[in-house]
Amino acid sequence: MRTQGRAGGEEPAGAPYDVVTLGRVGVDLYPEQSGIGLAEVRSFAKYLGGTAGNVAVAAARLGLSTAVLSAVGPDPFGDFVRTALTAFGVDTRLLATVPGTQTPVVFCELFPPDDFPIHFYRRPVAPDECLTPDHLPAAVRTARALWITGSALAVEPTRSTVFAALEARAGGEVWFDLDWRPGFWADPAEAPALYARALAYATLAVGNRAEVEVAVGSADPETAAGLLLRRGVRTAVVKQGPAGALVRTAGESYVAPPMPVKVVNGLGAGDAFGGALCAGLIAGDPLPEVLRAANAAGAIVASRLACADAMPTRAEIDAMLHERSAPGGGTGAAPRLAEDRAPGPDADPSDGTSDPHPGVDLV
Repeated sequence: MRTQGRAGGEEPAGAPYDVVTLGRVGVDLYPEQSGIGLAEVRSFAKYLGGTAGNVAVAAARLGLSTAVLSAVGPDPFGDFVRTALTAFGVDTRLLATVPGTQTPVVFCELFPPDDFPIHFYRRPVAPDECLTPDHLPAAVRTARALWITGSALAVEPTRSTVFAALEARAGGEVWFDLDWRPGFWADPAEAPALYARALAYATLAVGNRAEVEVAVGSADPETAAGLLLRRGVRTAVVKQGPAGALVRTAGESYVAPPMPVKVVNGLGAGDAFGGALCAGLIAGDPLPEVLRAANAAGAIVASRLACADAMPTRAEIDAMLHERSAPGGGTGAAPRLAEDRAPGPDADPSDGTSDPHPGVDLV
């Protein structure tokens, strides 16, 4: 059911969702030629994109029941997003259609292993920025977990919708993807206070070093994880790229080693990590096991062109973990990467659809 300008559509019947993701969806147009700029690219491939959609797809691929609370425009790309989500097993009844907007389109450039400039077409306003707190679906309250994204806090009315959803959870599981996208904010200086407010509701927070620095003021993984716990989360996950991924609770700390992989497109790896994180947490798996699987999922997607279309199955994750655990499987650290390259005039290197390399050695 399409809901004109509303935050949600028809209420789902039956059992609650495992995970509802709240954030952006859209269309990724990725070049079929690597190592050249957009001006020289000759052809593109079209995929489902947007971090909330990608995480929902990744979790659904691993057996969870998922839905996306987001919005598209009344256009053919919006139809594509709905059709693609449905084909991936994600429920679209919470996906609104907002009149007068266009479904967002994202272009990227491919300079493996570690440079993927991205260009968002979301102006003057994207449909996911128009979600209102009115008639938030009951599914937000009843889902086993709510996955929220930091970029959804950037503008009103979606910012108020996020906080209304957090209030509706009333102590339930809230997993906060810090998802720092400075280009989405009119005033990025507002972000730390809003992140702090959202963290007060969160039971888990996950982000890379740049994202945790925005949230708690430190980019040091151990320090940031401790500060996240002090803000009230029970589980803090800090993605460290070639240094692996850190998980910390009040009584446990573990660093999952990175997965060496030949990168095709690093965008989407963080969303694969998030989907696997959801699946492991819902299953109640031990945290070290959850983190290793999440790293493997991110590595698999980094070795492929697409984001949503590239999300791995459980069998693919298990195969990579088995391969890398064998003698000579290559779980050691790779050489450190160079610092991020300067962005082009229209790109922000931290504005990717997801963390480019959550726990992946880029080779």
